[in-house]
This record gives sequence, C-alpha cells and structure tokens, in this order.
Amino acid sequence: MNLIAENIEILLASKSPRRLQLLTQLGLKVQVIHQDIAENYPDDLPLSEVPAYLATQKASVPLAFEQEANQIVIASDTMVIMDGEVFHKPKDFADGQRILSRLQGRTHSVITGVCIKTKAETVSFSDEAKVTFSPMSQEEIDFYLNEYKPYDKAGAYAIQEWIGLAKIEKMEGSFATIMGLPTHLVYQRLKNLLKK
Repeated sequence: MNLIAENIEILLASKSPRRLQLLTQLGLKVQVIHQDIAENYPDDLPLSEVPAYLATQKASVPLAFEQEANQIVIASDTMVIMDGEVFHKPKDFADGQRILSRLQGRTHSVITGVCIKTKAETVSFSDEAKVTFSPMSQEEIDFYLNEYKPYDKAGAYAIQEWIGLAKIEKMEGSFATIMGLPTHLVYQRLKNLLKK
C-alpha cells in the first residue's frame, strides 16, 4: 500500500543507495534515474542554501522521456559544514583522514536540500541537523576509513555505520536528514503537492 497515492511513481535523481532505501521504507515505488551534473553553485550563495540549489539543478536535468502526470522527480544534496568550511566527499584515504581529524571532538552541521518536481510544479527546501563527534584517535579514524571506505559520503562518514554507533555523542535534528534525505519533510511535501 502506498500512503501517498497508489499510482504515484517516484523518480529518484540520485545514485545514493541510502536515499533509495529511505524512500522505499516510506512505502513508495521508486525508480532511479540518476544523471550526473557538475555540482557548481554561485560564489555569493550562502552555504546553507547550496544543498537546495544543487538539488534543484539535479531535478531540472531533462529526462530521457516525457514526465507523466503520475511521476514525481526527487533530487537531493547533502553538505557537511563547520566553521564556514564545506567538507565534501573525500578524494582519497589521506583526504578522509584530514576531514575526520577536523570533525572529531567538534560539532558540525549537516544540511540536506531536496527538490520535488511534478509535471506542473517544482518545490525545493532543506533541513539542518547538528552532529557532535566524540574525540577520535588516529587508529580509530584509520580503522573507519579502511573498513567502511566512505569515499561517496559528504564529511567522510555515514551515521548508520560504525562511526555513528561509536563516535556520535549528540545529534540535534533528523537522523534521516543526516543520512541524506529528510523523509519527514519529503513525506509531508508529497502529500501537500498531491492535494492540489
């Protein structure tokens, strides 16, 4: 049973298995249609607005087919930010060490932007959560990077893995937002769009 609407098909413009998992857990029928875009944004755009901007760019890539009225495109982008610096996906092991060494023992923001695009309307929004890491030794950082290889994850970590169980001492906001999709907001926005 689909609580949103029985005939609605979600087109997920993302190759993230975590976003696919979250939408599927919401009881939605999802098809992945990921298309790569250059993740560029205006220099004067406030960092807090960048994830929603990039999500809108991803959702706006022309589809290889005509979007049907019952199809809804969802795109998302997540950024990890601390002290005005963006911590992207690590380029390699050394970059992962650098990122986690900076984040350990500190509090950072995770902002996930979302764009929902129907045939008639486009809506974008974002959600912010704060994550506090316990201090981490070099041995722990190296263990995590070697065992979990978080090279496709902003901030070089995934909250649902070892680091989330062992090293996150405090979290303010939605667990799903930190995973990469604020499902509570997505669900509500979908219901609102379909009421129109």
